[in-house]
Amino acid sequence: MIIDKTFFSIFRKGSRTYFYSSLFFPMHIRQEVFILYGFVRKTDNYVDVTPQDREGFYSFKKKYYEAKNGKETGDVVIDSFVRLAERKGFHDEWVDAFLHSMELDITKTKYETLEEALEYIYGSAEVIGLMMARIIGLSKESYEYAKYLGRAMQYINFIRDIAEDLKLGRVYFPQVDLRKHGLENLTYDHVKDHPEQFKRFLQTQLDHYCQWQEKAEEGYHYIPKRYLISIKTASEMYNWTAEQIAHHPFIVYDLKVKPMISKILLTVFSNLINTMGKKFSTNFCHEVLHEQPPPSK
Repeated sequence: MIIDKTFFSIFRKGSRTYFYSSLFFPMHIRQEVFILYGFVRKTDNYVDVTPQDREGFYSFKKKYYEAKNGKETGDVVIDSFVRLAERKGFHDEWVDAFLHSMELDITKTKYETLEEALEYIYGSAEVIGLMMARIIGLSKESYEYAKYLGRAMQYINFIRDIAEDLKLGRVYFPQVDLRKHGLENLTYDHVKDHPEQFKRFLQTQLDHYCQWQEKAEEGYHYIPKRYLISIKTASEMYNWTAEQIAHHPFIVYDLKVKPMISKILLTVFSNLINTMGKKFSTNFCHEVLHEQPPPSK
């Protein structure tokens, strides 16, 4: 099967880590992952621009529900996703939750508590983990772990993208955490005058990430090794991103921390070798973020 060039282009431009990790899925899985990512990324692109394309988002959302009700919309991203959702048995509630979270990016700019932020994360990331679990045919016992993996990855994106999200007028972190650590906001002008408070705040967020990541890794045994190669590679790249930020907290204001393509591919081949009998390690996050605290700047 040949992957439609539309999905190939969307995926390649959208995420270096996910794109190169996903190339090592078997072809039939890879094609479905590309369709899923194409739908998610295209939706996200309407709300992650300045100014936001609200009209485009609501038109896209309307077309999705039309396609779901049997209409061929002519949009290859929507039509392909609807067929995928039907074939794999995605719950309607999962897609509804995803679209709700994307709409929150239009209507909401701050989250008071972690519980509020987790509502957004459920729709923006956890349900994607559930869809991935359906694509690769995992048992229902794995679903809770799939949600945790989506949650953890989303949270690292929040941490990595602090400066980018501020430009979009958004802060996804609990406001109670900012106040707890003596911060009024996360603008660089403010945090540079409160460096220790910012480091402690960031460590709290990394601790959230590690708690969820470690929980997610408990479910790796549900994933066949031929699929775990790609999933674990993506996960390790997020761990690597967390490590860079933990050691250099202010880097989030200087650049978008991303692994090089060569690092992703080397990790893929390392995980490929490990499938020949060596058990996957699940202690990376703990070792990096708890046993090696970030040095003072």
